[in-house]
Amino acid sequence: MTARLDRRDLAPLWLLSPAGLVLAVVTLAPIGFLVFTSFTSYNQRTLFTGVYTFVGADQYAKLLASPAFWASLVRTVLFTAAMVAGSVLIGMGVSHLLTRLGRAWRHTVTVVLIVAWAMPNVASSLVWNWLFQPGYGVANWMLAQLRIFGDTTSLNWAQDPALAYVSIWLLIVWQAVPFIALTLYAAETQVPHEYKEAARLDGASEFAVYRIVVLNFLRPTLLLVTILSVIWDYNVFNQIWLISRGGPGDATSTLGVYTYKTAFVGFQIGHGAAISVVTTVLLLALTAVYIRNLLRAGEDL
Repeated sequence: MTARLDRRDLAPLWLLSPAGLVLAVVTLAPIGFLVFTSFTSYNQRTLFTGVYTFVGADQYAKLLASPAFWASLVRTVLFTAAMVAGSVLIGMGVSHLLTRLGRAWRHTVTVVLIVAWAMPNVASSLVWNWLFQPGYGVANWMLAQLRIFGDTTSLNWAQDPALAYVSIWLLIVWQAVPFIALTLYAAETQVPHEYKEAARLDGASEFAVYRIVVLNFLRPTLLLVTILSVIWDYNVFNQIWLISRGGPGDATSTLGVYTYKTAFVGFQIGHGAAISVVTTVLLLALTAVYIRNLLRAGEDL
């Protein structure tokens, strides 16, 4: 009887072991190698000879003393905050709009959002880059037709730091809004109508109903999409690299671009690994606050 119970207790572990083995191979092993590499002098020469030296915490000391690292960190934090704020606020607006539309329009908008969300970010980034190209870009042509900013047909967005950030911000927000809007819409449809009707009977405006009643029910979902947005936007690389390559100069060089240039352009792979470890730790610390609030909100419900 005891042996049978023991086998029963071990059955879930045996069933989970294949997935656990795959996770260990594709996730834990690369992370372990990344951390190990950050303590070595791994570089371009190592790729051909396999020779490297253990340097201890020198890579981290060099990193923390680098002005370029701190500048890219500041750019990353500020740009991430702008992208998350824009994505969440616009997503909230679109989700609330979906609750006010008729069935036909709601289905149409939903399909459009899903199509936009399903596009690979590399393909959409290349198309976006064409839209803002000087000479034949559609965005420049449309701005020129408004006759507000003068002749913008030859405007090169990627060569101006502010315009490069605007272009990248618009692209990332456009890619992020569908997921946020559809997730919040699903949550908003679960808000009990009697609570909203009670608030209206008490004289609350529609904005007050949304702020007091709807947002209170949306808080756990909002925290969840905010956490995911912070993680995704903090690690944005493809869009920045394909549009501006971190330029002009290093104006749009966030931590992702800085890490790529260090490890795969300068081939300081050990130093690049140290950057990846530090930025991952910073991201975990940043999201820990949101996760704690999410758990608390879940317990309150």
